[in-house]
Amino acid sequence: MRRRLAVWIAPNSAEKLSARTHGRPPNPNSLYPVDMNSESPQTRYDTDALQASEEIRHQTGTKSFDIALTLGSGWATAAEMIGETVSEIDASQIPGFAASGVPGHTGTIKSITLPNGKHALVIGARTHFYEDKGVRAVVHSVRAAAACGVKVMVLTNGAGGIKEAWTPGTPVLISDHINLTASSPLEGATFIDLTDLYSKRLRDIARSVEPTLDEGVYVQFRGPHYETPAEVQMAKTMGGHIVGMSTALEAIAAREAGMEVLGLSLITNLAAGISPHPLSHQEVIDSGKAAEPVISRLLADIVAKL
Repeated sequence: MRRRLAVWIAPNSAEKLSARTHGRPPNPNSLYPVDMNSESPQTRYDTDALQASEEIRHQTGTKSFDIALTLGSGWATAAEMIGETVSEIDASQIPGFAASGVPGHTGTIKSITLPNGKHALVIGARTHFYEDKGVRAVVHSVRAAAACGVKVMVLTNGAGGIKEAWTPGTPVLISDHINLTASSPLEGATFIDLTDLYSKRLRDIARSVEPTLDEGVYVQFRGPHYETPAEVQMAKTMGGHIVGMSTALEAIAAREAGMEVLGLSLITNLAAGISPHPLSHQEVIDSGKAAEPVISRLLADIVAKL
């Protein structure tokens, strides 16, 4: 006889999901609702996300969250500016999370109360695809955020710019992406519409804060090596403007879970073949640190309007 597993889901989750799909049909494979007795390939990662969300709520003392932010290279200081930090925990204490393996990432999870009374989940522990922990590990933080009730997912990163006008330290909105990882976080016959994946509504809000914000198409490569000049030219020919090693897979998982996505890249360097200098991770860290006060203030002001 099979045992039934009962899992706590945030109150009014169906209404929340409907609101955040903005007219799109609800995804029957979303985290809401979850049938733990199903034999679908998604049951395991739904369960993992719910277990992580229960532990996040328990350790932070916050019942549910309205917005989540994954803070990539150069964006960490924003956590100190968006509101009052209620609690900060080591991400490795949460099921499915691990300490950050990349310099420039904090490796913590924060619960922050925004000035409007809403709650933000700030994720400083990102698992990159090139760490070879599997796609589920890469998008686990996004799915855990969705299970915490999050409606808006903000994904940030440090990346290389293809447009020569983008000097290091330039923040750019992500308008779309090209996924060159040859992988997907979706499993089985899960068909998700990615039209307007990076919400135009949220990009318009960001521009109401900073009208000069440019935007571009983000191209996720597998990494961890930087792209060759020929690969950068390929990305440019395909319609790409930004190259990096994160975000696209997370954005797909966020859409699957019904969240609205805002993507922001900090241009830390010109891409290979565009830049006259060899690329290095130290350059990424240095550019991020130099730009951090400005872009963090920008992000905090955007979050206040979301």
